[in-house]
Amino acid sequence: MTTRLEIRGFEILKGCLDVPAQHTLIDALRPVLKAAPLFSPDTPYGKPMSVRMTSAGAVGWHSDRTGYRYAPQHPQGTDWPAIPQAVLDIWNDVTGLERQPDCCLVNYYGDGARMGLHQDRDEANFSWPVVSVSLGDDALFRIGNPTRGGSTESVWLNSGDVVVMGGPARLTYHGVDRIRFRSSRLLPKGGRVNLTLRVAT
Repeated sequence: MTTRLEIRGFEILKGCLDVPAQHTLIDALRPVLKAAPLFSPDTPYGKPMSVRMTSAGAVGWHSDRTGYRYAPQHPQGTDWPAIPQAVLDIWNDVTGLERQPDCCLVNYYGDGARMGLHQDRDEANFSWPVVSVSLGDDALFRIGNPTRGGSTESVWLNSGDVVVMGGPARLTYHGVDRIRFRSSRLLPKGGRVNLTLRVAT
């Protein structure tokens, strides 16, 4: 049963995906990870990110010393695989939009990984929402403000939770402070997989 929360404009759908649906998503992601393996990007400041990532779709998100951007190919020079239909079904269910995402960023959080407060602002049009899907270990999700600084609020995201960031919340700062490593049995080796669906172009 889904419970809806709203925090600073973020729509948080607790328990949106049941356990069988979560396993279906993990199975659908295996070919994606085989075709486009996880990699560890650098930030423009030269510091490696603690999460590993890859993408599916027409474009993939990428970061290195030249900046943040969407790229047409994986760093190994191959095209990104298609976004699995099971993932697109979530976008369709929670947004009701005809416009489909052209990027699914796949982030893997291992033990000790985190994501600092940031805005998702590399897309061409901010009127489309970003949809985030949590799979695996619990994550402490922090929500800030449209500008840096000020008070923040935090909520634990569990496996199967979906977050919709749209409207005034689209450019609100957010991040992941930490995960509870091995708090879920979904991934045999532990960790958290986070999918973010974006209209990038």
